[in-house]
Amino acid sequence: MTKVYLIRHAQAEGNYYRRIQGQWDGGITALGYRQIDALAERMKNIHIDALYSSDLSRTMLTAGAVQKYHDLPLHTDKRLREVRMGVWEGRSWGDVSYSDNEQYRFFSSNPDLWHIEGAESWNDLRERMYAAVTDIAAHHDGQTIAIVSHGTAIRALMCKIMDVPGKDIHSVPHGDNTCVSLLEVDNGNIRIDYACDNSHLSEDLTAHAKQTWWRTGQDTGNLRFRPLDLNTEGKFYLRCYADAWQVAHGDVEEFVPALYLISAKRWLDDDPNAIAVALDGDDPVGIVALDTHKGEEDNRGWIGFLYLLPAHRGKGYATQLLGYAATLYTRLGRTTVCLSVSEDNPHAQGFYEHLGFTQYDSAIGVGAPLRLLEKSLGKGVLPQ
Repeated sequence: MTKVYLIRHAQAEGNYYRRIQGQWDGGITALGYRQIDALAERMKNIHIDALYSSDLSRTMLTAGAVQKYHDLPLHTDKRLREVRMGVWEGRSWGDVSYSDNEQYRFFSSNPDLWHIEGAESWNDLRERMYAAVTDIAAHHDGQTIAIVSHGTAIRALMCKIMDVPGKDIHSVPHGDNTCVSLLEVDNGNIRIDYACDNSHLSEDLTAHAKQTWWRTGQDTGNLRFRPLDLNTEGKFYLRCYADAWQVAHGDVEEFVPALYLISAKRWLDDDPNAIAVALDGDDPVGIVALDTHKGEEDNRGWIGFLYLLPAHRGKGYATQLLGYAATLYTRLGRTTVCLSVSEDNPHAQGFYEHLGFTQYDSAIGVGAPLRLLEKSLGKGVLPQ
């Protein structure tokens, strides 16, 4: 018999950006690293003979929690990856719930009926995970091992072990980031000792404490994005830019609308998706504008403008706008995403630093110097 501590990865950027991150290889968030520290303390005094994870960054980094107090090599196995999401990979949950609502509902409530171009079936995922865990356990008979995998993959395994059909998936719990399940594997059979325990996470560390979708089944607050039509929405774009200018500089005396329309046209000529309107259903929430040509020689992706309408601030939407930029630049093969922040705007500086942006340079700005910030991007290949 083999004891298996099955662990979900720490909070990753896709979780935070509300982007679909099956096998998109995004990084860990600042909260995620704090969760890893808490997980390390939980696993500190547990004897572990071997350590495995999927070959994606978010699980390998989470496995470092076990390695902190255990001198173990990390073995990676592709079979422990998250479900392959096909053409949904990298899209926002708001996009797919709006444009493909039936399949979106199937994924959440009856994954046996979920079928997306290029995606892995629910049955294939269950069988893959079961085979991986039983095979790894067979190589460590009589020992105790730790395996780090992914939320949907772990849930599929639990469905397989408990013989739960897709239509009853609501009876199988969602696991918090870094949650731990203890399995006993004997002769190819798996028994669950306990599942999805997150008792090592304080309230300020648990992602579940800040969310309701896993309790209610209703995943609200996910934004969708569509390209800005400068011909019909130019005035809206300028109103947003003027308001942002007012907030940053205290007045609009030096704001020249024509210059910003010229920039917007150039950005859209470079890439028709460079400026997007963020929407909650059909209601505009904000704008994200990207200068995809700037920084190209240094493999940087540049955010020219990121804005939320006043009524939609303080709801966590800004991270989803950043997710749009991160996804577009990942598709373009850029390695970092960059932006500038006025030194007169400490609130914005703190927000971006919290998301993992660091200063790499400075520049002259209107009224105050600018800090140029950057953040590394994930390495996954996303559908075009």
